[in-house]
Amino acid sequence: MLKLPRSIIHLDMDAFFASVEILDNPDLRGKAVIVGGGELRGVVSAASYEARRFGVHSALPMMTARKCCPHGVFLPPRMARYHEVSDQIMAIFQRYTPLVEPLSLDEAYLDVTGTERLFGPTAELAEMIRRQVRAEVGLTVSAGVATSKLVAKIASDMNKPDGLTVVPAGSEVAFLTPLAIATLPGVGPATMKQLELLGVRTIGDLARLPVAILVRKLGQQGSYLHEAAQGIDCRPVEVARAAKSVGHEETFAEDLVDLAVIRKELLALAVKVGKRLRRQGLEARTVVLKTKYYDFVQTTRSKTLNAATADDEALYQAGCKLLAQTLAGRKPLRLMGITATNLLDSGQMRPASLFDGDGGRVSKRRKINQAVDRINETFGKQTILPATLLDD
Repeated sequence: MLKLPRSIIHLDMDAFFASVEILDNPDLRGKAVIVGGGELRGVVSAASYEARRFGVHSALPMMTARKCCPHGVFLPPRMARYHEVSDQIMAIFQRYTPLVEPLSLDEAYLDVTGTERLFGPTAELAEMIRRQVRAEVGLTVSAGVATSKLVAKIASDMNKPDGLTVVPAGSEVAFLTPLAIATLPGVGPATMKQLELLGVRTIGDLARLPVAILVRKLGQQGSYLHEAAQGIDCRPVEVARAAKSVGHEETFAEDLVDLAVIRKELLALAVKVGKRLRRQGLEARTVVLKTKYYDFVQTTRSKTLNAATADDEALYQAGCKLLAQTLAGRKPLRLMGITATNLLDSGQMRPASLFDGDGGRVSKRRKINQAVDRINETFGKQTILPATLLDD
């Protein structure tokens, strides 16, 4: 039986975080909107296309972004809101195929092979999905259509923003040949430098090199690049797996030395992680504390709990015990993060009772957390929070 070529769509939201901010505040439309961390040490998470004209892009230091675009509108990230909008978008994708592989909050692969009788040609389906996202969510999404994940991802970036690029079966090599070698995923500065020494500037140059030379120069990566240059990518679209960890970290504007301030920051991190765990219906058995000092030396410590939890206080107390071990040297602290791992579905957890040895405290804490979450979702995330986190 003749096997038909796969039909893969890569969908990538346009400047997602910045676009959500503009969606929620239409007065920002047409302005250079830049979402990112603190000015001194933070980096850009997303920039509107108006900001990109001034050289602002993701991962650029915020201080540099302000110099490039002093008139820009600089906003802190609102991850809870981005997760909410992402959930809406992924739900739309799943209407057309169960084979959806999210890569992040704002992009995903869809395998729509064999859906032509239901939705028509893949290019028309991609356009249908783009219209649906625009109509229901109010945001634009760019799409690439191809027979492999590799080519579909490259194609989706060709006509941003709000574009659609289709690479028909059999035209993969012709599509890739003129593109710069940096277009291939996995080709970073070091690899690019080695390829340039071989006279490789475009993907076509790479495709013409014998695979033996690439393997001798780059090892196993050379074999991958040889296939990638010809559009060969047999990776399947993998349905989203359950989260393996939930975490949050913060790079501080100034190095921290005051233990009280450090513990306050730890509490803020624990509250964020606890809320995300509860929103996803998860509880954690293990807490991991990550610290990075002024000299960029990094440490990671973990603690396994007696029982799984999604409680802010329990996460914080575990973090404090790890912090006591970590800060023995008391060096100025540049970054701190807390991650919950060894996750369990909270629906599978046995309900706590008065006979659990804690006087029903676990059960009471769960009910309190549920009530606080509902209130904060209704009236704003800062409506109820630990008194320690109130501004002075």
